[in-house]
Amino acid sequence: MNRNEKAGKVRDLNETFSKAKFAVVADYRGLKVTELEKLRGELRQNNANVQVAKNTLLKLAVQGTDFEALSESFTGTTAIAFSFDEPVGAAKALSEFTKEYEAFEVRSGVMDGKVLTADDVKAIAKLPSKEQLLGQLCGVLVAVPTGLVRALNGVPSNLVYALQAIKEQKEN
Repeated sequence: MNRNEKAGKVRDLNETFSKAKFAVVADYRGLKVTELEKLRGELRQNNANVQVAKNTLLKLAVQGTDFEALSESFTGTTAIAFSFDEPVGAAKALSEFTKEYEAFEVRSGVMDGKVLTADDVKAIAKLPSKEQLLGQLCGVLVAVPTGLVRALNGVPSNLVYALQAIKEQKEN
């Protein structure tokens, strides 16, 4: 790689870091290319991706971004996963991949400018996704008016039942 190619790669990585909301640094030593491609496919479904680059280029690329704290994790064989939407989907994909392939080891991550440990990334993976949370919120929002309608309907219903009982009693 010549100097111009390296500068272009740093520029591309810096742009990716600037757009990302969540990034995870991992060690991929011992993984086959096909296994790494499988991870790429899983991350792509969650609007995320994974890139492999030289540590010196990554250290230059994180300068001036919220991910500068990751530069300490750029040692050895480094793969970095970026998420551009919600972090939960990407964290779940990484966590599942880590369970399946022990050679892939999460080192650290950054979300909202805060450094995360590997355990923090696993904790994020256990959270419900955005869609699940929205579904739960809709359930709560529907439950309140439904309960109110049932409560308001209870008094007239009880009156009708009482009148029906009086009618049956008089007929007998």
